[in-house]
Amino acid sequence: MAASEKVIRCSECGSTELIRDYEAGELVCEHCGFVISSLIFDQGPEWRAFDEEQREKRMRVGAPLTWTIHDKGLSTIIDWHDRDVYGRKLKPIQKAKVYRLRKWHRRSKVSGATERNLAFALSELTKVSYKLNLPKNVLETASVMYRRVVRQRLIRGRSIQGVAAASIYMACRQCNVIRTLEEVAKAAHISKKEGGRNYRFLLRRLQTKVPPVDPQNYISKFVNQLTLSGETETIAMKILDRASELKLTSGRGPAGIAAAATYIASLLTDERRTQGEIAKGAHVTEVTIRNRYKELTQKLNIKILM
Repeated sequence: MAASEKVIRCSECGSTELIRDYEAGELVCEHCGFVISSLIFDQGPEWRAFDEEQREKRMRVGAPLTWTIHDKGLSTIIDWHDRDVYGRKLKPIQKAKVYRLRKWHRRSKVSGATERNLAFALSELTKVSYKLNLPKNVLETASVMYRRVVRQRLIRGRSIQGVAAASIYMACRQCNVIRTLEEVAKAAHISKKEGGRNYRFLLRRLQTKVPPVDPQNYISKFVNQLTLSGETETIAMKILDRASELKLTSGRGPAGIAAAATYIASLLTDERRTQGEIAKGAHVTEVTIRNRYKELTQKLNIKILM
């Protein structure tokens, strides 16, 4: 028991052994039977649970707060089913009244240009996140970032889709989730150039620390895309480790050098994939893969039997 927590004692005998009778709403002394209080509240749930699974499912509270909704999920909604609490259909006059209430309730939730912008942008963030199959923490991070942009009034003169895509890409970098800028831009229906311009703008104005991308993070993605074995993935990781020790990864695009390491590993395990197949999944050119391939094989003394 915490030191600051007040100990309740019986006013008659001074005992601390008390019984809480929630059915009667009474606090009773176990020794002398004195009723200390008759106004206690039952803080437990109003439902019954017969096992741990039911207890976890039947939560007392609602959904948690989320940054992905403009009002953080604290608003209420008027159900679109035109029925009363007993399930009976509403009369035409009542339906018209509920329709007006629903309309004005929806309008009152998004009042003002800033809230409208935020509501639309957060819905765009959610769409892009679902298209890219991103985890929840990336979407939450991107939503917090976009709110900072709106709060600092940096959105003026820029498209919502462009800033949303830049927020998603920055959140992916911060959460160590591998998505290229080209993938994010394509999901947001903007050009890679616009996405990169907005990303650099946010990076400069928000002064957010974004860790550099580790080429090894791309390996698992490429291996899954090309349906390669675990042996190939292990060899590609070892090639990148050795290249990193020799500082061959410095100044090189992480996707390009990871694609070249995957290509070399596929040749060594005789699970051959063409440079075109790997370049398509890595969103780099075949020339980039050939250049990185030559550097790695020469510097690491890797013999490839063609």
